[in-house]
Amino acid sequence: RGFVAETDYRLEATNTIQFEEAMRKRNLDAVCAPTVVESLVRDKVLATEWVEGTRLDRDASPDVPRLCGVAINAYLTMLLDTGVLHCDPHPGNLLRTTDGKLCILDWGMTLAVPDDLQYALLEFIAHINTEDYDSIPQDFINLGFSPEDVSLERLQNSGITEGLSFAFRQLSQGGGPKKMQERVKEEFQDIYGADLTDMELRDAARADMLERMEAQLESEGVDVKGVTNVMEEMSRRNRELFALPPYVLYVARAFSTLEGIGLSIDEDYAIVQECYPYLAGRLFTDKSPRAKSALRAMLGLSDESQTMVQTSGDISPGLAVVKAGANGESSEKSLSPKKLLEMTDNFASYTAATATVDRDGEGRTAAAKEFAKLILDKDGSTLQEILVEEAAKLGDAATRNFLRQALVESAFAKNVASTLRAPKDALERSEQLSSLFPDDLKKAIIERPADFPRLVDELLHTTSEDEKLLSTASELQEALGGRLENTSVRSAMAENLSDGASIIPSIPDISPGLRSIASDTETRKFVLEQLSNVPSLGRRVGAGLFRRAAYRAMNSPVLPEEARKQLSEVNNRVADAIEPAASTKEDA
Repeated sequence: RGFVAETDYRLEATNTIQFEEAMRKRNLDAVCAPTVVESLVRDKVLATEWVEGTRLDRDASPDVPRLCGVAINAYLTMLLDTGVLHCDPHPGNLLRTTDGKLCILDWGMTLAVPDDLQYALLEFIAHINTEDYDSIPQDFINLGFSPEDVSLERLQNSGITEGLSFAFRQLSQGGGPKKMQERVKEEFQDIYGADLTDMELRDAARADMLERMEAQLESEGVDVKGVTNVMEEMSRRNRELFALPPYVLYVARAFSTLEGIGLSIDEDYAIVQECYPYLAGRLFTDKSPRAKSALRAMLGLSDESQTMVQTSGDISPGLAVVKAGANGESSEKSLSPKKLLEMTDNFASYTAATATVDRDGEGRTAAAKEFAKLILDKDGSTLQEILVEEAAKLGDAATRNFLRQALVESAFAKNVASTLRAPKDALERSEQLSSLFPDDLKKAIIERPADFPRLVDELLHTTSEDEKLLSTASELQEALGGRLENTSVRSAMAENLSDGASIIPSIPDISPGLRSIASDTETRKFVLEQLSNVPSLGRRVGAGLFRRAAYRAMNSPVLPEEARKQLSEVNNRVADAIEPAASTKEDA
């Protein structure tokens, strides 16, 4: 089929034209295809304009490493976005043009990648990246590696997760097969003994593997003593569990070729790491439910569908976790500041590398524009939605924490509580004094005021969700502070002071790149235009705060029923006035 398709020159012309159009549509201006001369195309003739360039693997230009990244991003875009993968990426088909672009030749053999498979691949990459190996068995079914009738438990017990964990750890460190072999040997030496020869290490590893296989067969009820060859039996069983879909061969060929070019330039090249910039760019902007779920997994957050399982009524996604969190029972995962900053860096790297040939800092400028649009655009983005949601949750936790410190934990609050409890304590110590007060009066002026501090304490108690959110905010502040702190300025000033730099505040370090971006009139104008959407984002965060307050009030264990209803209604009305509830509708 592939050979026949390669001889269909009209199809090849169409593939070439469609790829060029797809890259322009996605602002991937650093990659291109030959311009087809459509008037000359026939069944047995394909004519394109001549491309001046050099094979990527033979070019000595300093921007070749960047173009390797461009190639990875282009192929990931084909695989996971356009759905048409170029299947013949040998070095002769990848050129560095004289104007610094990557040109991909020969579009005769391509692979169609359906949407469902694209999202299955995205989910698989996200789970691998976050080491969520419990989700891998379902990913294998979704990707066609395992039949649909195979149980997840059987896949889990097959050892596939351990094998993937090991392989991913090795691939992430880069260096290709040679360095992977060296690292595997070092790991085996750590496990089985540093003084063993290569043959002895192999025998020890084989014996260990056989022992694991026997244990697995026994767990499945197999009499191991009756099995003449354990490895053959495991191989037979694995053939029932796993299959190799045809598309994998084309994908493996494409990316192994790209890895080979990368390793020819950098012996420590890690193709896995090169995939993350594209992944960040895709997940930050794709609003589909499956992409949003993958992004939440990458950021360390729970899947919305999981947090909504136990909810009922018209509860927005941003409030789903509050039902459990209000009583300190939330199992909600918290945002990972490290992952957020890592993906943000990858997004900037992806945009800067693929948007232009990056003369005069054009790549950085394009990245600044795209990031401003990502965060502030009125049409929103998946990342924007998550950040607004997290900001509302953090604002809720921070407000309640502030009120608790002021009304419960401060010395003034403790003195007031002690004063309010004093009359009740005095009556409890003296029955004669207590008998002087009628029950209704005693309850109104002594018992209820005395109980007020306890009610405030319970109303503002810190939940496990609050603790996670406040800890996350502290980590994020620390991480950002480390990036912005200008230690060189502090050190220079400290040399002229006897008491060092401790009294000198941290000064934000504005890098030359940021200065260049800020000085660009067009970029500055674009960012200022995007800033006009900040009030709208503020309203969304504010509405989220009031809706969370409404839900907390309605589910408070200490407020009377009528008070709960009134407080909840007031907060919901304020939230609707700020931002209509319709804005919480599910993504189309």
